[in-house]
Amino acid sequence: MKLPDPYERLLELRAGCRDQLQQISAAQSSLQPHPELSPLIWHVGHCFFTESLWLRRRVLGEQDARDDARAALYTPEQSSKHLRGSRAPDVDALLRETRQSEGECVDAWSRAATSGHALMQDDYLPWFIVQHYAQHLETMAMVAQQLRMGATGPDAHCGPRLTATGDQLPAWLDFAAARCRLGTQANPQAYDNELVAHDVELPPYRLGQQPVSNANWLTFMQDGGYRRPDLWDTEGWAWRRQTGIEHPLHWREASGGWTSADPADPLLAQAPVHGICWHEACAFARWAGARLPNEAELEHAARLDRLPGRGQVWEWCANALAPYPGFEAYPYAGYSQAWFDGRHRVLRGGSRHTHAELRRPGFRNFYPETHRHVFAGLRLAADA
Repeated sequence: MKLPDPYERLLELRAGCRDQLQQISAAQSSLQPHPELSPLIWHVGHCFFTESLWLRRRVLGEQDARDDARAALYTPEQSSKHLRGSRAPDVDALLRETRQSEGECVDAWSRAATSGHALMQDDYLPWFIVQHYAQHLETMAMVAQQLRMGATGPDAHCGPRLTATGDQLPAWLDFAAARCRLGTQANPQAYDNELVAHDVELPPYRLGQQPVSNANWLTFMQDGGYRRPDLWDTEGWAWRRQTGIEHPLHWREASGGWTSADPADPLLAQAPVHGICWHEACAFARWAGARLPNEAELEHAARLDRLPGRGQVWEWCANALAPYPGFEAYPYAGYSQAWFDGRHRVLRGGSRHTHAELRRPGFRNFYPETHRHVFAGLRLAADA
């Protein structure tokens, strides 16, 4: 798929950010609906501030008296999530700020293009900012879902009722042993954790033809999947007992079946399951007599265009995020390096809320093992 010019895409994504605030009430915009998510109004302000900061201060060297106050709110390290909503401006004030910032940035991009700055080479910075907007727009979709779930209440039942069990697991796709290229070399959109592109040897393996479905997941639940310690590793079982979780995040029990707590996300039997964490995905894979894929297998299959259903839900991988050989943090240390901790698992593929810029085969998403608000499910894997 040919992507549009980055400056054209920036216009679309800025408008998309502002549109998020038009779809909810002013009161909702500053709510924090989940402990791991920031209010929508913060995400919008953060996106515009980040574009201005990188472009005007770091490339053009311009100083703005407003930057320190904005940095105190919109820099994650300086602003606790639970305080962001109360510290943010009101919706009308923020919208005025974003329009002013956009006008300033349009002019600044024109000047930056002839600056000779290293960040402008091959349009690296404009694509970096495009992807930043795109990632936050997907996170805003998570916030919006949590707001809808909160608005409907804990006992709400939305859409069709899921009752079917015994659904067959996806059939297998077989892959021969191969030398596989990992990473996104010679592409200005590549993030530092996608570099340096390198080859790895893959033994024969199998992948499910489709991600695991809601009906598959219900069969797992009805077979006691959440109550069988033999299906969980020690850490996963301790997490399940501590949390008491027994179903995906947005599922609600309803008169002999299950429905969704989100009216915009009905619980369809053949749709991919999501709202599950890495521990849950591992338990399901053991129950199915399979395993989670490693990210090299998913990237190899995606590059061969042999991954049906890719892009419906993020797919949990077995491996944690780790640097590729020759890794160098760029353009700053905080994007990837801080998360090489063994606790952040890789996800591949994308969800229905993922923008085109992030759907390349080498893109590596990552979240902690216990996060369930992500639009993440799983695809089974096995040794051939």
